[in-house]
Amino acid sequence: MIHPDVEPGDVVERAFREESSRALATLIRLLGDFDLAEEAVQDAFVIAIERWPRDGVPDRPGAWIVTTARNRALDTLRRRRTEAAKVAEIERAAGAGVEEDVRLGGESRVADDRLRLIFTCCHPALPLDARVALTLRTLGGLTTPEIARAFLVPEATLAQRIVRAKKKILAAHIPYRVPPDDLLPERLDGVLATLYLIFNEGYTASVGDALVRRDLCAEAIRLARLVAGLMPDEPEAAGLLALLLLQDSRRDARTGADGSLVLLEDQDRSRWDRAEIAEGTALVARSLTIARGRPGPYVLQAAIAACHADAVGADDTDWAEIAALYAALARVAPSPVVDLNRAVAVAMAEGPASGLILVEGLAREGSLDDYHLLHAARADLLRRVGRRGEAAAAYERALELATNGAERAFLARRLGEVRSAG
Repeated sequence: MIHPDVEPGDVVERAFREESSRALATLIRLLGDFDLAEEAVQDAFVIAIERWPRDGVPDRPGAWIVTTARNRALDTLRRRRTEAAKVAEIERAAGAGVEEDVRLGGESRVADDRLRLIFTCCHPALPLDARVALTLRTLGGLTTPEIARAFLVPEATLAQRIVRAKKKILAAHIPYRVPPDDLLPERLDGVLATLYLIFNEGYTASVGDALVRRDLCAEAIRLARLVAGLMPDEPEAAGLLALLLLQDSRRDARTGADGSLVLLEDQDRSRWDRAEIAEGTALVARSLTIARGRPGPYVLQAAIAACHADAVGADDTDWAEIAALYAALARVAPSPVVDLNRAVAVAMAEGPASGLILVEGLAREGSLDDYHLLHAARADLLRRVGRRGEAAAAYERALELATNGAERAFLARRLGEVRSAG
């Protein structure tokens, strides 16, 4: 169906953003081959770019992409002349109406496909870092550089992890399914870590001019709901969903009208999504109850987010409680990033000098030297204690490392302020 009032190029871009992970999940289910599925879906979008401006945009772009990708994959398999059984299997699925599984705006088997894909990628036979990286690449639609940045590792290292994980799935005949209930717990850590990183990439995009990628945030929340529904008695599943909802509730207030970054303390809290806050806060209470005094990392992070949501204004934030929660998080899931967040909370609770002592210790330790937020936090604390020359150098280092346009603009503005004040 031709829609003359719609720009085909815009629809292709939107379809890629919204439908690529769905199409890929469906093709992986049909083919059992990650690389062939990725190639077929990419080919389908190339064909869309060629045909939609000429023939018009289909009524259901997502279904068109799946059907075209399936046909491209069939062509490839036929050329190989050794995949007759797989060709017959895919053709039988096509006769049953595979494209009916992809309906824009509605739930269908495609939701299960994406959930199956998560659990396949997060099989315990794979190393945890490889599980998360592969799922982010195939389901989250993140590029290798974006994932490498999230892991703080070189791109080549990350690429090798993904290649090895794909080969392991094929060699070990890891099934493409949501596992039975008794096997769900052993997959949970990888699944939750994956959803958290997908959301984080959407919440603060590692590259580009826009701070937020709403599609990734929405997809992570949707999948987190599915996982929490599968495991209603698992506090970490409920905790992750609570965390994502509470973080997402601040999305519209995080940028100004011009797309510039707005810090938490300066946000217009009337723009926070109260419905998400109410749901997230209720989930925090529920997850704490289920945890029975032994909260895990996602429950603790959700409790921290709830502290921010409960504050009427920035000055009303219980920073002492947040610092204590970060200390508890450091015991449960120690990491330099958690220590950095705790240092910032201590600075807010006890003054910038106290927080700066902790941040300087992290800077000397060196594990976060390539993490722009360490240098940004150090710069801010140095600025607040009046050490403007050192603050300027730290802002310069943060600006050198930052890749998101909105963050870079904010850091450049702060750098200009400390230079002019000095």
